[in-house]
Amino acid sequence: MKKLDNEKELVRKAIDIGSAYAEKRGAAQFEAGDSSNERLEFIYRLLVRDKLIQPMPELQVSQQTIRHRLALWAKSLEKKS
Repeated sequence: MKKLDNEKELVRKAIDIGSAYAEKRGAAQFEAGDSSNERLEFIYRLLVRDKLIQPMPELQVSQQTIRHRLALWAKSLEKKS
């Protein structure tokens, strides 16, 4: 898995967009005390459930792969807008 040039920035953007999506959909209400790892995993699983991103095999799911997958998702949203 090749790391993106601005992956940290894209992960932050994915958290912002994914959190807004989850709250608008009524699936979650995030609080300031929630860890970014918990948010990322929830957003990843929600996006997979809603078929907005492709799921990874369960053995490959880790914080690193979730971060990378959501960074790619955020990057694809940049291209659309």
